[in-house]
Amino acid sequence: MLTLIKTPTVIESVGNKPKRIEEYVGRINSATETLSIAKMVSAAGWEEPGQTPEFDEYTLVLSGMLRLETVDGTHDVCAGQAVIAPAGQWVRYSTPEDGGAEYVAICLPAFSPGTVHRDS
Repeated sequence: MLTLIKTPTVIESVGNKPKRIEEYVGRINSATETLSIAKMVSAAGWEEPGQTPEFDEYTLVLSGMLRLETVDGTHDVCAGQAVIAPAGQWVRYSTPEDGGAEYVAICLPAFSPGTVHRDS
């Protein structure tokens, strides 16, 4: 049966500055555990703790630039680009440039606070 998602649920973010997380599909808004889809809007200078999640994260940057730090180095993902952060690998997200960033994150399986494993 088709499920229409009329509005997202706004989720509280983690990091040094507020970030708007609008979950359309996921554990909270649609009771979906297999996948989550969320739109993110983060301010310039936003950063969050590093994490080693149990899910793959697919990110499409709509505007601005999203920075990912990994054990392999620093990767800047600009508007119109996408990136895949595989499960089990350490990553840290930030938006250091003026204007911040707007992006869509898809997690497989769905994001949950218990499976993100953020650094202390």
